[in-house]
Order: sequence, then C-alpha cells, then structure tokens
Amino acid sequence: MTLPLVDRWFERMRVDDDITLLWEPHVIPLMRCNIWHVRGSSRDLVIDTGLGVGDLRGEMQDLLDKPVTAVATHAHGDHIGSHHQFDDTIVHPAEADWLANTEVASLHIETAWGQSTIDGLVAAGYAMDEPNFVTALPPGVTVEGFRQRGTTATRLVDEGDWIDIGSRQFEVLHLPGHSPGSIGLWEASTGTFFSGDVVYDGPLLDQIDGANIPDYVRTMERLLDLPVTVVHAGHDPSFGRDRLRDLVTAYLNARS
Repeated sequence: MTLPLVDRWFERMRVDDDITLLWEPHVIPLMRCNIWHVRGSSRDLVIDTGLGVGDLRGEMQDLLDKPVTAVATHAHGDHIGSHHQFDDTIVHPAEADWLANTEVASLHIETAWGQSTIDGLVAAGYAMDEPNFVTALPPGVTVEGFRQRGTTATRLVDEGDWIDIGSRQFEVLHLPGHSPGSIGLWEASTGTFFSGDVVYDGPLLDQIDGANIPDYVRTMERLLDLPVTVVHAGHDPSFGRDRLRDLVTAYLNARS
C-alpha cells in the first residue's frame, strides 16, 4: 500500500502566552503524543518530541527564539523520536539507555512490535486496525526505511530536581508505573502539571514491558490529592483537578 505524502507533518494549537501544543495528525492515535512547547524568559522547554517521522525542530522554528531543552517524560518511542534534534536533553536515569537506543525500528506495526504486543494493546482498549504507525508520510521517508535515532541525555533528573527556564520553574516528580523512569513536571505556583503517560484521559497502560502495577498504584495514590489547576498529559485533551481525581480513582478501584 502506497501512503500519501504531506508537506506539513505537525499541527499546533496555542494554549496560552507560554504554552503551545503540537501533534502529528498522520500518526495513529495510540502513538500520537502531545508535544508541549513551554516558553520561558531564559530558555524554552519541549516536553516530549513525538515519533520522529517529520522535522519537529524545523516546523517549530518560529516558536524557538532562545536556547531549548527537550525533556522526555519517559522514553517510549512515541515520546522521544525527535530528541536527537536538540542539543540539551533531559530524562530520568532509569530510561537513559532507552533514549539512547530507541525502540521503533520500522513504521510497520507488526515488524516493530510483534503480534503479541498488538494483541495486548487491543485487550487494553486500543483499536489497532492500521498496519502502520502512520497514515501518510513526509517526503523522503518510507515505512520500511524508517528508524528512530537515539541520543545521549545531557542531564539526568530524579525526584525533587528542578528545571528552571527563568520565568517558570518546574519540580520533577518521579512517578513510576507506566514505565520505571516516568516523570511529571509540576509547577505549584500555577497548578500546572505535565503528566506524560502517567495519567491521561484514555485507557492507561500498566501491563506493557517495563510497567509495574504496584508502582503505578503508589503513583496514583500520590496524585490523588495533587492540587492541580490543569493537567497537560502525554495524550488526549488536557483536564482539571476533578477529572484527575476521577481518572485516578477509577484506576485505583480497578486495581484494588
């Protein structure tokens, strides 16, 4: 099957004066990561970088007018595909090797993952009807020839560390469960929480390779009373504190 070619790979939406959401519309929903650009007075953040099929840095160049740090909330392939485009990169130590040795070696799903992984995702509630991770391609990229590029993190962060971009400061929360090195970025002064795949408004994955249900339960118990104003997650729309409590409570009930 020949996939259509598209010149523009990313879409974007301005959330407020500091935050812009970018996403890859031609990537299947399971792998369509939210890419967050956060503008600071001295440095900008790019929180997660998508699948790495298109030229992320090139398409967001108009947003970047100062040094940039790319943060990986975790190192699954849908979140770190374009980290190699940035000179300054951050990840938790537990997943530094994953960032350097990325997992996606084909855009054909069965070739990349195998049928047993696909069956597990279907059981978790994800439709896996497409043969590929993408429904279109940018010029010069092929399904068979694609392979993610890894990169070496320039900084490792853990619980209690801070990421300072001048006008905004984010505390690092280590939140294992979905993966061993999952982190969230918490700004208490505004109640803003970038959660990665720890919690989002969709079927949560806790039985994939590297996941740990007891760790996930402890993480969710911790998030139950986090005084958020808004959660900007790794997938799906953003939400507030009431929805966070609903999602966390539903997970804890399901695993009790």
